[in-house]
Amino acid sequence: MSRDTAPGHLAAQEQVALIIARFNRLPASAYLWELIALLSLCGFFEIYEIALTSTLSPGLIRAGVFHADAKGLFGLTDQASFAAATFLGLFIGTSSFAAVADRFGRRAILLGSLAWYIAATAVMAAQNTALSVDLWRFIAGTGVGVQLVTIDSYVAEWVPKDRRGRAFALNYGLMYLAVPVAALLSWLLLPRAPLGISGWRYAAAFPLLATAVVWWLRRILPESPRWLLQHGQVEAAERLVSKIEARVRRETGAELPLAAPVKMQETPGSSGFGEILRPPYLRRTCMLLALNIFQALGFYGFSNWVPALLTSQGVGFVKSLQYSFVIAIVYPLTPLLCTFIADRIERKWQIVIGAAGTAVFGLLFSRQSAATSLIVFGALVTISNIVLSYSYHAYQTALYPTRIRARAVGFVYSFSRLATILSGFVIAIALRDFGTTGVFVFIASCMLVVVLSVGAFGPRTRGLTLEEASR
Repeated sequence: MSRDTAPGHLAAQEQVALIIARFNRLPASAYLWELIALLSLCGFFEIYEIALTSTLSPGLIRAGVFHADAKGLFGLTDQASFAAATFLGLFIGTSSFAAVADRFGRRAILLGSLAWYIAATAVMAAQNTALSVDLWRFIAGTGVGVQLVTIDSYVAEWVPKDRRGRAFALNYGLMYLAVPVAALLSWLLLPRAPLGISGWRYAAAFPLLATAVVWWLRRILPESPRWLLQHGQVEAAERLVSKIEARVRRETGAELPLAAPVKMQETPGSSGFGEILRPPYLRRTCMLLALNIFQALGFYGFSNWVPALLTSQGVGFVKSLQYSFVIAIVYPLTPLLCTFIADRIERKWQIVIGAAGTAVFGLLFSRQSAATSLIVFGALVTISNIVLSYSYHAYQTALYPTRIRARAVGFVYSFSRLATILSGFVIAIALRDFGTTGVFVFIASCMLVVVLSVGAFGPRTRGLTLEEASR
């Protein structure tokens, strides 16, 4: 009798299958949404870091740290160099450290990377030269780069199949509150110097508030039950699931539904990087690489350059910050409204719709000059970008099994970070040589690649458990 068919091994497999079945049948409870909110609080600071890329640069120019003319890296603007340093750090963090979340657990890596980011950001806020600001921005980005991948894996592994889309929409709605916060702080602080200190330093040091978040989450954030099972910690997973079941019973005042048999389950153990480049995952890895690269070129080509694009349309410095704040309000509102449809429409088609909307509305934005129309079409581009963003984060986490989820998602997602570095220089060149219209022709072309790759080659995931979708 082989090891895999030995009675003890079969009994262990049955126990794991039963725990997964019990976990899958849990209804959407207050506890689940509280957990999503906690994870969103961690992700808030990464989104703030990214949002600050576009809004902080004008303040650094105003303070004399950056230069508006061509004195940056490769002869381009300091804004392009700043964006490149940010996303190079995010790329290194995502590509190099995402796999450790598969090995050491979602909880430990999430909290550790957040602490790294806080420390590096505090140092960056005290710098006085463009080079030192870029250096510490890079170091901060390295720490925070793994956060979003870990949060995506966390959310996917906690949420039942019929609530996965809604959970990601809520998660990104709460995290994207950081965008209007970054825009508001920049609008209020960058033109000023409270207590004789440049306003950009206050905006940059805002993430120090996350110190309290790390202390709080260390006490209450649980590990992913699926990760525990994958690493053979069956008793720990059993205790955690039993605790959750008891809490849900207290909240609902009713017995839980019967656990449906698990049609597919994963085999406990670890796996190497090569698995994502072999069938059945090679095709979806190639599709996700195209998705991540070209959506990042289009998404951040707009979002990181909103003030600069508005200025190129004749809007002044302070007004561009005001308009950016109005457009930024759309970021959290869009996914929160999408919670009502997130699980009713197949996620690959939500990605296609979002990418197509960015292309069309972006081209229309480039033709506007009046304040109202700039805000309206800027908001429509942002809405399309956010539909694309939350849906593809939910989508790609479902396409790989737990044993390689963070590693695989980190690999494909890291290319979006790399593409964003490139986008800073491409947008700078396009804006300089071809104006706003040239920028949005480039963005529309990128989104067309997303539409074709996902529409033609993306598998369906709606209504499937993680074990079924990742087979």
